[in-house]
Order: sequence, then structure tokens, then C-alpha cells
Amino acid sequence: MDINQLKSKFNQSRDYDTDDINALMDFAKKAYIQNEIGIKEYRQLVRELENQGAVIPETDNKNSLIKHS
Repeated sequence: MDINQLKSKFNQSRDYDTDDINALMDFAKKAYIQNEIGIKEYRQLVRELENQGAVIPETDNKNSLIKHS
């Protein structure tokens, strides 16, 4: 699967197009977790999306249930 196929699946699933690479990264992660794509495809998509500037959002640690020392 390449980025264009990922965008197409995103469009079919969400009923709208996006060029937001972070939204596509989230969508690829969801597809991997739900076993819709394999690890090789997921890694390739993440690599391509990161090359285009995608980033994993930082978490808000003040609302975390896990205490950090």
C-alpha cells in the first residue's frame, strides 16, 4: 500500500478527502492495530509520512493516569 491508496481508503472510510499527513498517520496506525495492514506496510507508510513531515502528537502528561517520577 502506498500513500495514494491510504488516502483512498481514508476517503472511503470517512467520506471526505484529506491531505493532512498527521490524520493519515493516525489512520495508518488504526489500520495496523485492526489488522487491516501488516507491519511491513505500516512501517513503509510511517516512513513515507514522516518524510513528508508527519509527527506523532505529544501527549498531555498532566492528565495522565501514569505517574512519572
